[in-house]
Amino acid sequence: MKKLYILFFLFFSISTYSQNDNIHLNLNKKNIAIDGYDLVSYFKLNDSKTGKKEFKYTYQAAHYFFSSESHMQSFKINPKKYLPKFGGWCAFSMAKDGKKERVDPKSFLIIDGELYLFYEYYFKDKREKWLESKSDLTKQAEQNWKKITN
Repeated sequence: MKKLYILFFLFFSISTYSQNDNIHLNLNKKNIAIDGYDLVSYFKLNDSKTGKKEFKYTYQAAHYFFSSESHMQSFKINPKKYLPKFGGWCAFSMAKDGKKERVDPKSFLIIDGELYLFYEYYFKDKREKWLESKSDLTKQAEQNWKKITN
């Protein structure tokens, strides 16, 4: 009985860790990151491309989709290179009030080799506001993100 309890505890700890590991990521109810957009396409094509079901890869309990086999392989080799800043939440909102705000995956910037995503709906383009004072906003977003994730 003691062995069974230990096995149950280990299983529960591992599964809880996996779920909590992505608690701050921008995922939908099916644990799909960034609405299924191909993270590698932002870097290699400077474009947002929708991923395909046949090119799905799970990393730290989050599901990522890619537009091609080669993009999926690039991600597998070095996932951290392609992961968006601030868990994939709107960088501008993170800077302004430290809130996790959904993004439009088509509104993005690559800055110093990192992916920043932004909210852009109904005449509210936060990417443009970010560009007005990105150095100050970057520092503030980093500080707010640390408060959320620690």
